[in-house]
Amino acid sequence: MTAPYRTHRLTRSRNSVFFGVAGGIAERFGWRPGTVRLAFVVSCVLPGPQILLYLALALLLPKPGY
Repeated sequence: MTAPYRTHRLTRSRNSVFFGVAGGIAERFGWRPGTVRLAFVVSCVLPGPQILLYLALALLLPKPGY
């Protein structure tokens, strides 16, 4: 049996530490917010535009309720 289709849009979370991006991703996919935050922090030791991507999502994702 497959999981039901989710219709929840990706938005920033009200449960936010920094802009609510990680919390919004966690809510959208049914993950724990702490796990998403930890994955982001660990990914920052790798080369790449992680911080720029996070800031872009903070600007582009709508606030909850919109």
